[in-house]
Amino acid sequence: MEKERQIIHMDQDAFFVSVEIRKNPKLTGKPVIIGGGGDRGVVASCSYEARKYGIHSAMPGRTAKLLCPQAIFLKGDMEEYSKASHEITEIIADKVPLFEKASIDEHYIDMTGMDRFFGCMKFASELRQTIIKEMQLPISFGLSINKTVAKIATNESKPGGELQVTYPELRPFLDPLAIHKIPGIGHATYKKLSEMGVREILTLTQIPQQLMFKILGQHGLSLWQKANGIDLAPVVPYRERKSIGTQATFESDTMDMSKLKAIITGMVTGLTFQLRNQKKLTACITVTVRYTNFETVTQQERIPYTSLDSFLISKAHSLFDKVYSKRMLLRLVGVKLSHLVSGYEQIGLYNIAEEEYSLYQAMDKVRNNYGAEAVVKACIVTQPPRDEKGKIIKYNPRKKKTLIENTEEEEPEVRKRSKIRSFMSEKGITGSKSYE
Repeated sequence: MEKERQIIHMDQDAFFVSVEIRKNPKLTGKPVIIGGGGDRGVVASCSYEARKYGIHSAMPGRTAKLLCPQAIFLKGDMEEYSKASHEITEIIADKVPLFEKASIDEHYIDMTGMDRFFGCMKFASELRQTIIKEMQLPISFGLSINKTVAKIATNESKPGGELQVTYPELRPFLDPLAIHKIPGIGHATYKKLSEMGVREILTLTQIPQQLMFKILGQHGLSLWQKANGIDLAPVVPYRERKSIGTQATFESDTMDMSKLKAIITGMVTGLTFQLRNQKKLTACITVTVRYTNFETVTQQERIPYTSLDSFLISKAHSLFDKVYSKRMLLRLVGVKLSHLVSGYEQIGLYNIAEEEYSLYQAMDKVRNNYGAEAVVKACIVTQPPRDEKGKIIKYNPRKKKTLIENTEEEEPEVRKRSKIRSFMSEKGITGSKSYE
């Protein structure tokens, strides 16, 4: 049955960079890096010209600058990238019978049985040309008998290529490739297998399954199957979001407990606001910390389904106390809510959940109308300035006006900034959100 499957894997070439080049053609042929601009920033994407210098995604921005000083760093616009991704998905949805959106720039298409009407390779090539023509964005694809081989074929055809691997061509195609070409092999697994002398897929296929299970457990068996071109995973047309999370990297490492807990509070309130807007509940919360020596530790706990701020904030603080076991500076903290399901909060009969939930509904209404920072927890708002005696300096609009008039150069954007400033944004923390 697997021999008869026809799976297409389509992947945009350096998607974020390509969108920026479409907007500014002068960037064509130059080493462009999305993200990583600050001292603590991380590379989100980079052009193929930048990759020639050894730059790759998830690399610290500081390292990228050392490797390629002439690189052009751009902040990036996730809203624009999401819009382009949605438009590409609409084109694919209009042309194919069954597809799965694997990520913002990846799609799997199941064309099994369609060869009797037209050639799958010809169809995939025409679809690729349609996307390039309508979106002005480069894209590559691989066509094979399953998702794993199709994805490997796509990566081998990049940039701007197309490749078909039929069942008879499976072994000649896979055997000479390096093991890191297999999806799912990370740095730690690659290092472990390399130390064993396993560097090519052919060598990996010759290891007994029992030994792979002994070395890497169930993950080892999965890698052995992929190395042998076995992947029965279906193309799933819809996948429910399983988790939502956010994290913050500090400009300077810290161990200020009040500051850290205030940041975690802000993260939880932001995530619960999204949960309620999406009509979802969570049953698991995870807190992550990264020490100054880059050691990353996580702690999670299963909880009753909820989307209430107070309960989740309390759990997040409790988990943070458990996971922060070393008296060492922290460079990152993160919170993730997982095991999401659709539904509403179950109101209890003998507690204040009803009043509390009514409060959150009112707050959410204000946030939806006036922005996410219109209502925030007091602990995450910057403390008001005080004088030498410790008294709060009251806001004086006349004094402010005089100060602005006497200032020779002041950007108008600075004057328009809201008086409400969260603890995180004031302290120069860079944050990111992740979805699965």
